[in-house]
Amino acid sequence: MRSIWNGAISFGLVSIPIKLVNATESHTVSFRQIHTEDGGRIRYRKVCELEDREVTQAEIGKAYEDADGTIIPITDEDLAHLPLPTAKTIDIVAFVPADRIDPLQMENAYYLAASGAPAAKPYTLLREALKRSRKVAIAKFALRGRERLGMLRVVDDVIAMHGLLWPDEIRVPQGVAPDVDVTVRDKELDLADALMDTLGEVDIQDLHDEYREALEEVIAAKAAGEAPPEAPEPAPGGKVLDLMAALEKSVRAAKQSRGEEVGEEAGEPVEEAEGAEEAEVRHLPRGKRAGAAAKKTTAGKQAPAAKKTAAKKTTAAAKKSTSKAQSSRSAKKTASTAKSTAKKTPAKKTASRKRTA
Repeated sequence: MRSIWNGAISFGLVSIPIKLVNATESHTVSFRQIHTEDGGRIRYRKVCELEDREVTQAEIGKAYEDADGTIIPITDEDLAHLPLPTAKTIDIVAFVPADRIDPLQMENAYYLAASGAPAAKPYTLLREALKRSRKVAIAKFALRGRERLGMLRVVDDVIAMHGLLWPDEIRVPQGVAPDVDVTVRDKELDLADALMDTLGEVDIQDLHDEYREALEEVIAAKAAGEAPPEAPEPAPGGKVLDLMAALEKSVRAAKQSRGEEVGEEAGEPVEEAEGAEEAEVRHLPRGKRAGAAAKKTTAGKQAPAAKKTAAKKTTAAAKKSTSKAQSSRSAKKTASTAKSTAKKTPAKKTASRKRTA
């Protein structure tokens, strides 16, 4: 990777020669401006307002415009002699816990590469110290004409640096939050928690730019002289009565997208929502991997359940059959006993009569 800046990390009295490399890249599809009538490119030309002529890049310099419109020229030599210790140095000023940094401050990310063999030992020392302390380093550095704030942390075996906005560059979110009093009920929070749990986690590596992929398909189709692919039908949205119903329906939709049984199928009570305000619920799309995994999981769960149910039915039938057999044998035994008793009784009466005679 090509370096964009060469300098050193100042770590107390330790100086570490490094090269700055961009850690990110953009995959955005860029467009050109054209004249719609004939397809000609639209270009911007740099013209001097005083001479009314186009000028070359070599003739263009920098200047600061004062509040009253005065133009103050600034040369590269002026910038090279700025009284800054960070002109060619990333000066570490403190080590703080990572959670002390507000994500709102983070800008571009860079990798810091050791510049040459002599830099390997102090580079590794700083990297291992950051790992063991579980802290990040706060530093100052100058890049592209201005001093910046940075945060150094370890990524795998490399020291990475995030550019940070200065604290006074973060705007106060005044007037952004809702300016009306809203009461959130515990039941609504419980449903929101249930929805969060149902949606689960995601591996960031599995996410990708679907808009860019669709745009590339359109460009490829038009380049081949074919009709661009048609847009898919929008997911149907259902109208519900209030926030509670929206949350409940969202939970059900999330469960369905994962192949889980919901509502009456799962034996859950379905309550009618009360309220006057309407809210729209969008059904969650079922991803190919998630759908397959859900089907596999559901099938795995249903198979043992089916076996268990069949076993229960077989056991119940066996018990019923045994009960019938026992009842039949008991009835036969009772009938036989009664018959024997009936035969013995007349015999006894006859013997008694003979004795009397």
